[in-house]
Amino acid sequence: MNTTGSPGRWHGAAGQWYCSYENELWEFAENGLMRKRFASVNDLEISESDQKLL
Repeated sequence: MNTTGSPGRWHGAAGQWYCSYENELWEFAENGLMRKRFASVNDLEISESDQKLL
């Protein structure tokens, strides 16, 4: 199963906001348990002028 997650928003200790985009690949065993999970996550700084309420 290949999935692309919704962007997550968070901020660091200094108050800088970031948006994290991810792409994941999941493999499941015959018994339904997850066998492998590969994830790639990219963090993008969000400037104050680009911040929007969701």
